Amino acid sequence: MSEPTLHSTIWQETPEPDNPFATQVARCHGYDVYGQMLGQARWVDMVYLLLTGQAPAPLQARVLETLAVALANPGPRDPMVHAAMCAGIGGTPAAAGLMAALAVGAGQSGGARDVYLAMHAWQGARALPADAPLSQWLETLLAVHAPAWLGPRDAGWPTAEHPAGLDPHSPVTATIVRQSLALLSEAGPCTQRLHEHIDTLCAQAGMGLTLVAVAAAVMTDLGLSPAQGEMLHLLLRLPGAAAHALEQASQGFKRFPYPPVNLLDDPLHQGTTS
Repeated sequence: MSEPTLHSTIWQETPEPDNPFATQVARCHGYDVYGQMLGQARWVDMVYLLLTGQAPAPLQARVLETLAVALANPGPRDPMVHAAMCAGIGGTPAAAGLMAALAVGAGQSGGARDVYLAMHAWQGARALPADAPLSQWLETLLAVHAPAWLGPRDAGWPTAEHPAGLDPHSPVTATIVRQSLALLSEAGPCTQRLHEHIDTLCAQAGMGLTLVAVAAAVMTDLGLSPAQGEMLHLLLRLPGAAAHALEQASQGFKRFPYPPVNLLDDPLHQGTTS
């Protein structure tokens, strides 16, 4: 009778001859990770290999590395980082701080779900005929209706209130978004076209472009699925959340950088004022 084995198309381990619980060789999609890749491959090479099963071409690796730097720290004004900082100042364990950041950063208002929706929009735009007019391309990217692919597992998400990847609070595209898009426009046709028509797109929407839209276009050009892009977006934004949580934990609550919240119905003051 043979021993039961774990099956994965991603990872294969060969045990040591004298210890079946110790690994002698570990292969990721056929590549010897510790004997072949270690010291040669970059972190982004490993991530791309894990997600797609293929080693990235030099251009793909360079683009993914640039995107990783652009997304690494959303800054303390981002709700995801704010959540991590709140966890840090409360003295919670590291895992709790990262989970707080992931929970907030997963949403569809500038979070990973926004990337997921934007990548579906890009898939629709990419499927248009080559001679499709610009207006049809814009209409596809700016659609906000419930898409046909919405399945039961998406039922918990509210209807999108704005086109994915755009900022409903401002008609201005931030300089850092334009800088990122310009540098990443070599990623492929989606990113190139977004770079060419960014002003037309934003003018028609009346909203500015966000890094979510840039990330979605780049990830589509890299050949990732929307589900892969959603997961990768969460991963790539964690370093900043972790660093700010650690900083806040060391500084204490008296140096919490956010202004006080003025509650109109603060229960502490109910009955004390006329």
